[in-house]
Amino acid sequence: SMKYFRHGQLDESAFDRAEIAAKAILDEALSRCPRNAWDVAYGSSGTVGAVGDILSVAGWSQGIIDREGLTWLKRCMLRAQHVDKLRLEGLKEDRRAVIGGGVSVLMALFDLLDIDVLHVADGALRHGVLFDMLEREDEHEDVRATTVRRLQKNFGVDLTQADRVRRVALELLAQLSPDVPEHEPTRIRRKLEWAAQLHEMGALISHSDYHKHGAYILDNSDATGFAVSELHRLSLLVLGHRGKLRKLNVDFDDEAFAMQLMCLRLSVILCHARRDPESQPLKLSCSGTPDRQFKLELPADWARQYPQSTHLLNEEVQAWQKTTWNLVLQMD
Repeated sequence: SMKYFRHGQLDESAFDRAEIAAKAILDEALSRCPRNAWDVAYGSSGTVGAVGDILSVAGWSQGIIDREGLTWLKRCMLRAQHVDKLRLEGLKEDRRAVIGGGVSVLMALFDLLDIDVLHVADGALRHGVLFDMLEREDEHEDVRATTVRRLQKNFGVDLTQADRVRRVALELLAQLSPDVPEHEPTRIRRKLEWAAQLHEMGALISHSDYHKHGAYILDNSDATGFAVSELHRLSLLVLGHRGKLRKLNVDFDDEAFAMQLMCLRLSVILCHARRDPESQPLKLSCSGTPDRQFKLELPADWARQYPQSTHLLNEEVQAWQKTTWNLVLQMD
């Protein structure tokens, strides 16, 4: 900012020169992070947080920076012509002098890495966490998996039941794989897996309403490797794995979340007797927007053999009628 926006002047040529300089430095990063070689882009601290705050106040989604927002912000700065004349709600005084250079670097990053959406990390990430975010797509190196195991141990989770529910939930999700958004299968599977592993963690506090206790714990945990938004997603799945769905107060337009929640709830039902269920004959399918319907096919002889599970599945049909999605049971 001091080099290209001298004396606080904000003009097109300054932005152009600053962006070119940033790209010259960032070019080498393309060898490690080429376009389309990653799923989610995170930004940490400093200007990223400042820009995120400004856009949020201006009406953009909380915790999100996109191209449209950056373009709008640059136009505002060009109209102001000088940082002292810049009137932007959410802009803190300690960021005013450096906002020009920061926005230039962000625009260079968006262009070089072909970023459409940048997620703002909550607070400054301590040393090493960004590296974890880059590497954790390898399941064997994922620090979040270690954190989940630690939480299971700390809260006395029944590991056999947790693994049973996890396994059945993933089997159901696999049946929905053609309907899972193309860029999201790994993330959807892992979050469902972790939610299943932790769904009973609140039982250590009280068996009554244990799902509520578990959700509260996740929303208030210092869980290494997890972004706050990820923990909240897990807490919603844990909260919603049983009981009425209206307590979630979420947007069921998120098809990925609806799929995760459906698979988790069905798995908990099928595993309610705390023994391995005969789930192979069951077939789960999904019709997304505009139908918003899940269909569970089960053989008639299976329904007769497992009347308790069938009863719980019929109750599940009623539960989903309170949402924008439907669950249909088809007995052959």
